[in-house]
Amino acid sequence: MHPSEEGRRPLADDSALRAVGQARSVARGFLAVAAPEGESAVDAVLLVMSELFTNAVRHAGGATGFRLEAGPGTVTVAVYDASTVSPCALPLDVTSPGGFGWHLVRELSVDVRAKVHAAGKTVTAVVACPTGVTARNRPAVPDSLISRWPGCG
Repeated sequence: MHPSEEGRRPLADDSALRAVGQARSVARGFLAVAAPEGESAVDAVLLVMSELFTNAVRHAGGATGFRLEAGPGTVTVAVYDASTVSPCALPLDVTSPGGFGWHLVRELSVDVRAKVHAAGKTVTAVVACPTGVTARNRPAVPDSLISRWPGCG
């Protein structure tokens, strides 16, 4: 995800593994309601969310939160972390482990952006997924539904 793999953290830390697993569980619950007919698109959203969250843990000192939002035919995944270093793709090298996640995120998403701000950055990916949400019935997402992960990573 970053130009240098120096400082790359393994996910062997129990708290990091639990946080990624908890985020995946929250996403599954959200998608069961937001995209019950999503099938393989739901799998794509889960993979994108898992990759972004794992990248925040491995390369940015941990995720500070994440947000899922259903839109007309899409699900937006946003992962927050405290690093101000924007993600970038590593050269693909099948002879060495890792380096495939960011490529997967970009391939599975219709739009991917990273926005650096005072508290770190937000990496957002929009994934095509049938949601049943239309422009007319699109609900507002209250801040209380934003998942925060203090101390993660």
